[in-house]
Amino acid sequence: MPASHTHEVIIVGGGPVGMGLAIELGQRGIRVAVVERYAAPQPVPKGQNLTQRTMEHFHFWGCEDDLRSRRIVPRDVANGGMVCYGTLLGDYRHDWLPREKVGQFYFSKVERLPQYETEASLRARAAQIDCIETFYGWTGDSFDEDAEGVAVQIRQHKGDATKTLRGQYLVGSDGSNSRTRDNAGIHQTKSDHDRLMVLLVFRSTQLHELLSRFPTRSFYNAIHPDMEGYWKFLGRVDLGTTWFFHAPVPSGTTSDNFDFTQYLHSAVGQEFPLEIDYVGFWDMRVAIADTYRKGRVLIAGDAAHSHPPYGGYGINTGFEDAANLGWKLAAVLQGWANDSLLDTYDEERRPVFASTASDFIERFIEEDRDFLKTWDPAVDRQGFEEEWEKRSQVTSEVTAFEPNYDGSSIVFGAKDQHPGARGSHVFEARSGHHIAPALLTDGRNTYDALGSGFTLFDFTEDGSIGRGFATAAQALKLPLNIVHDPDGPAGQIYQAGAVLVRPDQFVAWTGDQVGAEPEEILSKVIGNQ
Repeated sequence: MPASHTHEVIIVGGGPVGMGLAIELGQRGIRVAVVERYAAPQPVPKGQNLTQRTMEHFHFWGCEDDLRSRRIVPRDVANGGMVCYGTLLGDYRHDWLPREKVGQFYFSKVERLPQYETEASLRARAAQIDCIETFYGWTGDSFDEDAEGVAVQIRQHKGDATKTLRGQYLVGSDGSNSRTRDNAGIHQTKSDHDRLMVLLVFRSTQLHELLSRFPTRSFYNAIHPDMEGYWKFLGRVDLGTTWFFHAPVPSGTTSDNFDFTQYLHSAVGQEFPLEIDYVGFWDMRVAIADTYRKGRVLIAGDAAHSHPPYGGYGINTGFEDAANLGWKLAAVLQGWANDSLLDTYDEERRPVFASTASDFIERFIEEDRDFLKTWDPAVDRQGFEEEWEKRSQVTSEVTAFEPNYDGSSIVFGAKDQHPGARGSHVFEARSGHHIAPALLTDGRNTYDALGSGFTLFDFTEDGSIGRGFATAAQALKLPLNIVHDPDGPAGQIYQAGAVLVRPDQFVAWTGDQVGAEPEEILSKVIGNQ
């Protein structure tokens, strides 16, 4: 790194994604600066539903236990939700998004807590890593890029002081209105639903009592023909007092010209006492950047993609951005991969978001709209109830959501495939897919045996595959952890003689024997071919 660089990576935006990326890099010894305008996390309870995959990241980032200790809702409250017809207290309801159903395919369990608690946990962990320097209360103003790196001008969020930070790469994780993205000249493609949405945070113990007649869930969606497939979406912040509420409102609505109390009553189906603490607005749209990289500037999280908060996909998608980008930046900066590896961040992550938006979030809206147009209990009660029962049996939105990198240029697999969010959950090790946990002969979980770089599980008797990869990794100066476990249960579960796992826990290659030279395989999976 040139002497003029004070950091290797500068991250503008220290929300959950920016802090996760900083930890991912910092634990790998990369010098990081994080610029975040808020001195403390903002107390707005968004981004609460954390998937098993996200909790695997927290495990590897060394703060899983701390994060779980901050949970507000009791653990016996299901993370999933309930869909209700008409109002929350209406006659028809079914469970929705029971993510616990795919728990066996992940090392960690789901979690639920407000985003401000998640951010607090990440900030605490980052403070323990010496090579992470934080600039809380500062914003990224502009940047200049040259062949050697980037110079980022930052200023106090509430003040006149300015600084210049120098690094080799700049990552913008500064939200859907990203200044970094705009200054880099990265265009967004938007799918506008032409709906103004409100976010309310309110308190009501009586609402908890009203809903106590049903199984306790973390969130409740009311669908109604008047909403045209959009939800009145209510969720718990704690158990019994504090709630959040998302719903469409007329264009031009402000905090002063609309009866939000009555709107909440109409969603629930009964009047109840409440106190509103927060009123905010957002536009219902899906936006995705046309590229996630431009030169030495990369974007992640909401700066790269944004969508309605249906199903809790946003924050979890952002954390996966951080895991994917983090090991690739470290590989380039530490010299064991070429700069071209960073292009695969866009290649892998952008199609996954596009699929998440179209195959899941927008599909939910379209399917609900079609159902509400077709079925009405006041017109055909029997037909409605039969179709409602079919809806209650469907859990495909959970089992089919399996982000993968099929067809990526840095994994071995079918050439006619493409990365996306739709897949299937199986224990078999598949190139381009997240690896499921399994047991080794010594009783350890395979996740406990993963290294910070690549890991090769060699299940052959003689260990010859592992020896060949060890020699190749040494020649390429690539960090490789080899686990030899002949005839162990993991080999049978993964259905492969050997499995090469990337630093982000995705499978890069599987085989019963090496059909190509190990050095050729390793060169491909780090983008050096």
